[in-house]
Amino acid sequence: MLNNDKIRMIVNIRKYFIFFILFIFLLSCKDKDEYDSLYSDQSNWTNIEQNLQSQIIAAHDGDTIRLHEGHFWFTKSLIIDNKKDITFTGAGMNKTFLSFKGQEEGAEGIRIANCSGFTISDMTVLDSNGDNIKATNTNGIRFIRVRADWSGGAKESNGSYAFYPVLCKNVLIEECIAARASDAGIYVGQSDTVIIRNNRAFQNVAGIGSENSNYVDIYHNHAYDNTGGILVFDLPGLTQYGSKTRIFDNQVIENNHENFAPKGNIVGMVPPGTGFMILSTRQLEIFDNQVLNNKTIGTSIISYELVSAIDNDKKENERSTGKFPLDTLYNPYPDSIYIYNNNYANTYWFPNLGNEIGKLIAWKFPFNTPFILWDGFVKSPAKDINLCLNQPNITFANINGPENLKNIKTGISNYLCKGQQLVPVVLLFKNEIITSIK
Repeated sequence: MLNNDKIRMIVNIRKYFIFFILFIFLLSCKDKDEYDSLYSDQSNWTNIEQNLQSQIIAAHDGDTIRLHEGHFWFTKSLIIDNKKDITFTGAGMNKTFLSFKGQEEGAEGIRIANCSGFTISDMTVLDSNGDNIKATNTNGIRFIRVRADWSGGAKESNGSYAFYPVLCKNVLIEECIAARASDAGIYVGQSDTVIIRNNRAFQNVAGIGSENSNYVDIYHNHAYDNTGGILVFDLPGLTQYGSKTRIFDNQVIENNHENFAPKGNIVGMVPPGTGFMILSTRQLEIFDNQVLNNKTIGTSIISYELVSAIDNDKKENERSTGKFPLDTLYNPYPDSIYIYNNNYANTYWFPNLGNEIGKLIAWKFPFNTPFILWDGFVKSPAKDINLCLNQPNITFANINGPENLKNIKTGISNYLCKGQQLVPVVLLFKNEIITSIK
């Protein structure tokens, strides 16, 4: 007959055994990836690259190239060059899968170049060596209901961009999903007349990025669990400078992911916990957004002067007037910025401390992280930045970078004003006019 001590011992053994089994189960689940089941049975995958590439080459103006439901794998880039009014479509984001896992040739998954009136829609593109979908020198391109992602989680070895239109005009990206890019999930570079709307971007270094682009509207997007939610940069040494960007009606929430950008990448300096980052650009509106629980900073407004000061390893990027002799026309100072009617909130007590900006904020603003931070650099000491903040109940800081963070200013009264409102973007796709809602 069992006494009470033996009964308690048996109960404890059973309890620890259950805990042990649960622990092992949780460990086994830790590295599970949402694409594991997709890749688990290789017999589900078909290689169609030769036939599909031939079909693309033979396509005439106005053709539709349609992929049915299925799993298709590729060993080299799929190239679409010099085509007009082509539609490339699948059966749906959760039905047609194109995988470049194990890619042997090419730097992109899908490369679109020198096209006009091009639409890509209703498919998922995975695991390219480089950018999942890149478009260059194209006038009129639509990305609709496309997912671009990498399996195995957010890691440095992933490609730079999920969606990468560069040197393009009349660009529409809508109802897409971008995830786990080591630079930006949705990126437009050196492009003009762009609408980015109704998308989801998560677990990227930058959820959505606009770089050296003009006439860009970014709205109705959900950027979450990125290092930085939405970034607008103007960098030296490129084919054009950028301006006239509107960012509105977005959800920019909990962008606190670790920064996994490869060393030397400009977005490597983005601190985890960033909602918006505005770098050296001008003529910008940010309004009617939900900017919530980005633990380090809601909106940072910085110049390339600060980037140079905190990132001494990137000497090759120092290319503007004086310090950047390779681009003597470059203006590294942000200006003409209007921020209004946004909802800022942050329930975190501390910023992310794994980067210089986070440490600075924790040191200078303990338990009181400002929602909007400006580095204080201006082109001329006699002229203040043209910054209007119609946000009377939020915290603000000018960290006074030119004086090495001495005499930091937190008064917002000088910047409570109404700024210039920009006109909505109107883009032309074939014969269709596409406009923003506001």
